[in-house]
Amino acid sequence: MKRYDVISIFPEVIAPYAEASILGKAQKKKLLKIEGHDLRKYSKDKHKKVDDTPYGGGAGMVMTVQPFELAVDTVRLKKPGVLKRLLGRSKGTPSVRVILTSASGRRFTQSDAKRLAEYDQVIFLCGRYEGVDHRVQEAIADEALSIGDYVLTGGELPALVMIDAIARNLPGVLGNAETLNEESHGSEGDLEYPQYTKPEVYSLKNKQTLAVPPVLLSGNHKEIERWRKEQLQRPE
Repeated sequence: MKRYDVISIFPEVIAPYAEASILGKAQKKKLLKIEGHDLRKYSKDKHKKVDDTPYGGGAGMVMTVQPFELAVDTVRLKKPGVLKRLLGRSKGTPSVRVILTSASGRRFTQSDAKRLAEYDQVIFLCGRYEGVDHRVQEAIADEALSIGDYVLTGGELPALVMIDAIARNLPGVLGNAETLNEESHGSEGDLEYPQYTKPEVYSLKNKQTLAVPPVLLSGNHKEIERWRKEQLQRPE
């Protein structure tokens, strides 16, 4: 069983998505486990504070190092007993990767999804407010990743996006394993060819008629394969 742990001040937002559709089915089949953890529980401040004013001045608050360190140390798989129960083997140390979700991090790609699928556990650290003390990235996280060149209110959505992409690469998660071989952003970086389904002809309200390309109705599999290869595009 693979583990994906999300450390956040809003852990309640993780379960609704993680328990639905493909991810939900994969958890029921015990192929993986997705869990949100409340960062405030790991704060040693008497008021469970997890942020403070930035050195050097500036607007907003910065999330502090201490709660992230304790949270990662607590949820990290490390005991042989836990390893045997969750991963089905009794020897060796579980492979763990700690990811800081950050707008300034390296862009997350399909290659990263496949790479991270090899780990026994991936821990996601979700920032809020003005940001996270840079020492979290330097000393606690293994890497910082971003899902795009824009700023969100928190790291929970990026964590879920990455978990979704990673989980699809695990054996048994997708109902049809062949789906992975024909998906967008494959090994050569191609985007997926256009897909069509019934009806053969569809008329919009403005009277425009949209038809399925004739080659897909021909039954000639060689021509269909050739057409699909011609339609593939590389991401810009």
